[in-house]
Amino acid sequence: MSNDKDNFNMGDLSAALNDEDRAGLVNALKNKLQSLTGQHSELLENLSPTSQHDELEAKFFEERAALEAKYQKLYQPLYTKRFEIVNGVAEFETKNEAAMDQEGEKAAEEKGVPDFWLVAMKNNEVLAEEITERDEGALKYLKDIKWHRIEDPKGFKLEFFFDSNPYFKNYVLTKTYHMIDEDEPILEKAIGTEIEWYPGKCLTQKLLKKKPKKGSKNSKPITKTEDCESFFNFFSPPQVPEDDEDIDEDTAEELQNQMEQDYDIGRKVERDKLGMVSRVSGLQNASSNEV
Repeated sequence: MSNDKDNFNMGDLSAALNDEDRAGLVNALKNKLQSLTGQHSELLENLSPTSQHDELEAKFFEERAALEAKYQKLYQPLYTKRFEIVNGVAEFETKNEAAMDQEGEKAAEEKGVPDFWLVAMKNNEVLAEEITERDEGALKYLKDIKWHRIEDPKGFKLEFFFDSNPYFKNYVLTKTYHMIDEDEPILEKAIGTEIEWYPGKCLTQKLLKKKPKKGSKNSKPITKTEDCESFFNFFSPPQVPEDDEDIDEDTAEELQNQMEQDYDIGRKVERDKLGMVSRVSGLQNASSNEV
C-alpha cells in the first residue's frame, strides 16, 4: 500500500491553495529573486567602479598633458642650441685638441654640421626605409625639424625647415595629424603641405620614355609620368573618401594600412628626434676619437 505522503506533489499543493495563497507565493518568489539580483548588482558595481576609474583616468591624461607641456619648454633651449650648432650660427666647444685642429682647418670651408638631418634620419630604422637615393640631395638642405601639439582639433604638427634649394620653392613643409582620441590614439586624418616643385625636380614622380611602336606615324618618344617611392610622399598622406560606400573592402583595408604606416612615421619623427640626434652625435664622437 502506497504512502499518501509519497504521492503528494506540486499539483496537489496547487490544488490545496486558494487563489489568494497562490498569488502570495508568487509574489514572495519574485521578491526573493529581485533581492538576489540586487545583491549581485551591488557586487558587480563594487568590482567595477567605472565612475571612479574614469575620473582617475581623466586626471591622469590632464596631468600627463601638463607634464609634457612643462618639459617641452625645458627642451626648447636644447633644440635652439642644436639648431645654432648644426646651422653654423654658434660654435661648439670640444676638449679633443686633434679634433679642434681639424675643425679649425675646416672652419674656413664650411660652417655647422653638413647633412646633419639627412644622417640623423637615415640612422632611424623606420625613416631610413622611406628615403631613396634620389631624396638625399634634397634632404641635405633640411636644417631643422620641429614638433607642436595642437588643441583644436587635438593632435600634433611636424615642421620641416629647408634652406633655399634647387628642388622646391617651399621653405617649410608641414604635416598635421588630427586625432579623434589623442590618448588612445585614433587618427581622424592627416594633412600635408603641397610641395611646389621646380620643373623637372619632382622626386615623387619619375619620367618614363618609351619608343613608339613600329609603323607609328609619330616618331617621337612617348613620355609619361609615374608615381614613385620617395620620402616626400610623406607630405601627401592617404585620404579617406567622404562616402565610405565608394570603396570596397579590399580598398578600405589597404587605405587603413597606409594610414597606419603614415601615422607610425609621424610618431617616429615626433618621439625620436632626440634619439636620432644622439645616434648622430655618437657617430661623430666615434670619428673624433679615431683621429
